[in-house]
Amino acid sequence: MAGKKAVRIGGAGGFLGDSSVAAPQLIAGGDLDYLVLDYLAEATMSVLGRVRLKKPDEGYARDFTDWVWKDNLAAIREKRVRIVTNAGGVNPHACRARMEKIAADAGFSFKIAVIEGDDLIGRLPEFAGKTEMFKGDAFPAADAVLSANAYLGGFPIARALAEGADVVITGRVVDSALTLGPLIHEFAWKDTDYDQLAAGSLAGHVIECGAQATGGLFTDWEDVPDWAHIGYPVIECHADGSFVVTKPPGTGGLVSPAAVAEQILYEVGDPQAYALPDVVCDFSAVTVQAVGENRVLVDNTRGYAPSGCYKVSVTWTDGWRCIAASPVVGRDAARKAQRQAEAVLIRLDEMLRQRNLGPFRATRVEVLGAEASYGAQGRDLGAREVVARIGVEHDDRRAMDLFLREFDAPTTSMSVGTTGWFGGRPAISPVARVFSFLIPRGEVTPVISLGDQRIAVQEGASAQPFDPARLVRPQISEAAPPANDDEVEVPLVDIAWARSGDKGDAFNVGVIARDPALLPVIRRALTQEALLKFFAHEFEGAANPEVRTYELPGLNAMNFHLMDALGGGQFASLRMDPLAKGKAQQLLDMPVKVPASLLRR
Repeated sequence: MAGKKAVRIGGAGGFLGDSSVAAPQLIAGGDLDYLVLDYLAEATMSVLGRVRLKKPDEGYARDFTDWVWKDNLAAIREKRVRIVTNAGGVNPHACRARMEKIAADAGFSFKIAVIEGDDLIGRLPEFAGKTEMFKGDAFPAADAVLSANAYLGGFPIARALAEGADVVITGRVVDSALTLGPLIHEFAWKDTDYDQLAAGSLAGHVIECGAQATGGLFTDWEDVPDWAHIGYPVIECHADGSFVVTKPPGTGGLVSPAAVAEQILYEVGDPQAYALPDVVCDFSAVTVQAVGENRVLVDNTRGYAPSGCYKVSVTWTDGWRCIAASPVVGRDAARKAQRQAEAVLIRLDEMLRQRNLGPFRATRVEVLGAEASYGAQGRDLGAREVVARIGVEHDDRRAMDLFLREFDAPTTSMSVGTTGWFGGRPAISPVARVFSFLIPRGEVTPVISLGDQRIAVQEGASAQPFDPARLVRPQISEAAPPANDDEVEVPLVDIAWARSGDKGDAFNVGVIARDPALLPVIRRALTQEALLKFFAHEFEGAANPEVRTYELPGLNAMNFHLMDALGGGQFASLRMDPLAKGKAQQLLDMPVKVPASLLRR
């Protein structure tokens, strides 16, 4: 296997709810060796954890079992495509049982392996003294915990494939491990082949969000053809770690160096210390190069020894929240919507005091259509139709019941032009928070369950654990052109591509120069001070607002990591964009001064 020329892997799922067209498209036209599907995020784990509490035989991704698996069994068998997925969620054995029944009912039989050992919810008393690795918070009460899982790596997946599994079902693994595992197996990479492990992890990172690598979310969206039939990513991986990103022929979408570079930077903090269980990746020298139509070669990934720890993610409930929305139309719509939302909250605050429930611990009003998420960068558009979005949090669910009774009241008693949704009342949901900490790898044992076999894959400490102090940061020699009269002010989008994503209660924005000569101009404009000012509204309530800046010379790019900037993040945030999908789009409107000579290139 070590001499195999290339391995083709398709990425058919980026989240729980991704399109059901991806798998059949890739199975039919991707000429695949493997199909990988990623369903899990921290927020997803909390949802699946709640499901398991109510239904002990649930807690896995039925999107996979009842759509992908059930609908494509014959094609999977015919094409001999092996599948690796984290659809097991918090109950991988139940996922396998469902798959086996569906297959048997259709007259098929597959060797399905389960990777277990990540679920640590039975060990909560051991972790009571842990503190949160990013914020230093105390460990949550055990009765509030929904899930507790270690992020496993790729080697247990590789072992399951070596044992002959047709399908590997995991619980919590790092997303990129779904791709790295097959590559370890196919190329016989060792646990000390750090450059190759890092490259395989980057390959997994590129395709783990499905069509985000093939034109989805691309800055130059008008250049991307045929969204309705967008092609999902296929990677051709080689033993040295280099890989080509492409897509099935005849599909929509776009595979270009810029689109792939954007995805490389998606949800990355320090690009030279991207820590995973198997390796620490360094993306600073990575290059992307077009090598044909819709074919991009990715190379020059570096790797270092891992830390010897697993990250553990605990999701837990912390009170209740509800978010409601009401349209308002007509002149001065934004001012009317803001006033009546505030009036509703004043009324509710009085009602809560009368019932000795105490005030809401958090409230948020955002007038959608009036650039509410832009803060000081917002423009008065004079909108004549907006949506008043009101979010509230409280420790007591009874406060949410009051909110549900009152939020519709303005329809007949406040602003003219208030229409109401008339589509059912909003849902009350728990506030789901994430608590993260590290645990030595030797304290967690991944186990492969395949047929009658149970195979432990013990992973201990690294011989030379990663030391960030040994990193050599890129040396920046080129200076930005001095400011002079021969400059033109343009929006950042004229000189850069960008993509953003959440990192817990933080977000990143990767910015890529459209021309290498423009990178010094971008560096001059996007200082830490400038970004703190531009995104000041995102740091509202932040205890330690901070912008961290990183260089990626190989991509002619910079990465900005904005800490404590999402109001809790994901299901703990009342904000309209808790996943930071729109932050890059907002930054691309920032005016920057550019020498006219560079714009004429």
